[in-house]
Amino acid sequence: MMSRRFSCSYCFVLLFVCSISATCNEDPTIKTMEDFSGYPFQEPSSSFSSSSPFSSLSVDTQNLRKQIDELSTFSDAPAPSVTRILYTDKDVLARRYIKNLMGLAGLSVREDAVGNIFGRWDGNEPELSAVATGSHIDAIPYSGKYDGVVGVLGAIEAINVLKRSGFKPKRSLEIILFTSEEPTRFGISCLGSRLLAGSEALAEALKTTVDAQNISFFEAAKSAGYAKDHDDLSIVFLKEGSYSAFVELHIEQGPILEEEGISIGIVTAIAAPASIKVDFEGDGGHAGAVLMPSRNDAGLAAAELALAVEKHVLDSGSIDTVGTVGILELHPGAINSIPSKSHLEIDTRDIDQERRNDVIEKIFQSAEMIASKRGVRLSEFRIINQDPPALSHKLVIDAMQSAAKELNLTHKSMISRAYHDSLFMARVSPMGMLFIPCYKGYSHKPEEYASIKDIANGVKVLALTLAKLSSF
Repeated sequence: MMSRRFSCSYCFVLLFVCSISATCNEDPTIKTMEDFSGYPFQEPSSSFSSSSPFSSLSVDTQNLRKQIDELSTFSDAPAPSVTRILYTDKDVLARRYIKNLMGLAGLSVREDAVGNIFGRWDGNEPELSAVATGSHIDAIPYSGKYDGVVGVLGAIEAINVLKRSGFKPKRSLEIILFTSEEPTRFGISCLGSRLLAGSEALAEALKTTVDAQNISFFEAAKSAGYAKDHDDLSIVFLKEGSYSAFVELHIEQGPILEEEGISIGIVTAIAAPASIKVDFEGDGGHAGAVLMPSRNDAGLAAAELALAVEKHVLDSGSIDTVGTVGILELHPGAINSIPSKSHLEIDTRDIDQERRNDVIEKIFQSAEMIASKRGVRLSEFRIINQDPPALSHKLVIDAMQSAAKELNLTHKSMISRAYHDSLFMARVSPMGMLFIPCYKGYSHKPEEYASIKDIANGVKVLALTLAKLSSF
C-alpha cells in the first residue's frame, strides 16, 4: 500500500523541469534585496517537460555557498568562529537576513511570540495540513557556520529548486527557523521547538528564567522585538494537525558518513539526553596540614563519580548508551587547599529510554555510596531534564529513502546521538531527519565544515522528499 502511494505521488514529481524564467525584474526594491542576500529573484516557469526529473533538481551552489558565508558574518566572534546567541544584536540581524531570503523565495513570512520564524509556500490545497522543514541558526560560542544553518538555508534552496522546476505542491510547504536550539543563554535547549510542541512546564518556567547577567527571558525577548504584548507563551503552542510531516536536514556532527564514503544518512531515531547536576560538600582544609586519613575531600568524590558514570554507561552493554561529565568544578580552587565543594554536570543519552533511566539510577546509587564512603555530603542530585527519545516515522523514512535512491545517492540508516529540534517536532507530527557528511565529524568548533557538493546532495534529497510528502 505504501509503495503504491509513493508511486502515485511520484508521478506528480516526474513533471519537474529544468527551465527557469530569464526575465529580469527591474524593481529597485527587489534589486536591493538581491544585493543584500546574494540570491537572484526568479519566478518558476509554469511550463512542463518530459525530460528526466533528476536533471531538473539543480541546486544553485554558488549562491548557497555565498549565503552560508554571509550568514556567518553575523557573529560576536571573529572568523572562522561563529558566536550567535539568542536575542543578541547579531541574532536579530541574522534573523532579518533569513526572513529576507524567505521573501525572495516567494514565501509568506510570519513570526511567533518567541521568534520562531515561518516561511510558507501555499499548496494547491492549502486547507490540508502542511509539510514542514527547517532547523536553527543560533550558534554556541566559537563554533562553526554549518550546524543548523544547512537545514535553514538548505530548506530555502530546496523550495527554490522545486519552484525552478515548475513543481506545484498539493500540500503547503513551510520552513521553520527554530528559536534557540542551543542552550547557551538560558540553559534550555530546543526552546522554540519545545514550546511549539506544547510544553506548559517550559512556558511557566520562562516567566522566572534569567541569564548569567540576570536579564530575564522576557526582557531579552522584548529587546529583540518579541513577546511584546503578554507573557502567555501558550499562544506559541502548535494546534493539533498543523503539520502532516516534518523533515530536518543537518550535518551529521559525527564521522561515520565521511569515513564510509556515504552521501546521505537516513535518521531512524534520535537519542535524548538526561541532564544531571550533582554537588558534594566536604570539610576542606590545608593541603599540607590535614593528613590523608582525616580528609573529607569533595574533589575526590567528584572524580570517583565521574569514573562511575563511565562504568555504568559501559556496563549497559549498548554502544548507543553514552555518558559525559561535561562540567566539574572545585571550590575554593586553590592548589594548596583541599576542595570543600564540588559540582558536576552529567549528560547521559540513549535511544532506549528505559536503559538510559537505569543508568541514571545507578549513577545516583554511586553518588550516595561515594558520599558515605568518603565522609562528604551529597547536597544535590537533581535531574534537570529527562526527555524521551524519538523515533522517525515510517512514512517519512520511506520518502527519504525513496528520494535518495531515485537520485542515485548512497545512503544508510543511522541514529542521531545529538539533540535536534526534530526530537520535539516528533511530538506533533511524523518526523524524519537527513544527515550529510561533515569533515572528520567536527562540530561546535571553528573547524566544522561540509562541502558544497554534500550540501547540494542533501538539498536535492530534501526537495524530492518534500515533493513526495506534499503530494499525499
